[in-house]
Amino acid sequence: MKNRSASLREEIEELIATGQLPPGHHLDETELAARFHVSRTPVREALIQLASMGIIEMRPRRGAQVATISPQQLVEMFEVMAEFEAMCGRMAARRMSAGEQQALQAAHEACKTARDAEDTDAYFYKNEVFHGLIYTGSHNQFLAQQATNLHRRLRPYRRLQLRVRDRLKNSYHEHDDVVQAILQGDGEKTAQLLRGHITIQGERFADLMASLSASTGNAAA
Repeated sequence: MKNRSASLREEIEELIATGQLPPGHHLDETELAARFHVSRTPVREALIQLASMGIIEMRPRRGAQVATISPQQLVEMFEVMAEFEAMCGRMAARRMSAGEQQALQAAHEACKTARDAEDTDAYFYKNEVFHGLIYTGSHNQFLAQQATNLHRRLRPYRRLQLRVRDRLKNSYHEHDDVVQAILQGDGEKTAQLLRGHITIQGERFADLMASLSASTGNAAA
């Protein structure tokens, strides 16, 4: 059973991922304690955990705020994420059991249901399950943990990406190609597809920045 600070961390992280607490937002311990009906102690512990993950920043005498990532840092983080995904995919194509492949196909079908409903929030969560199964399927625990940590750090930005026009449909089609490559045991093709799936550049980066700007502006309004 999770302790209160751990569950609080997840709840605050979710607010950050969904843009309800945008980058740069000041996190007041008293306000958060009142919001979640707890004392300040578990809130403080949760914020320390989030700071260790890089999701928030603890500033001397100024308190905590949601971490702000520069455009250059964001590109660099997505570049690393793309390579983590490619490595996980390459290994998963070789190492996934039949049961794990079936679970991946089921997760892919769940993404399809969310796509057809045009439900970006549902797709976001199903998408996380899909990628998590590839990490686990790599059967490299260290790599899977590193990929999971960075995936979590990029959650707010990956969520925003899905709100760009046609991204939901395109993401699903990219998943479809990945699933087929894994089922065929083609590690190199899987790596190439996942690298392209995660990398943001050109128009996709401009769209993400525009979405981030709009999200921050709406939250501040």
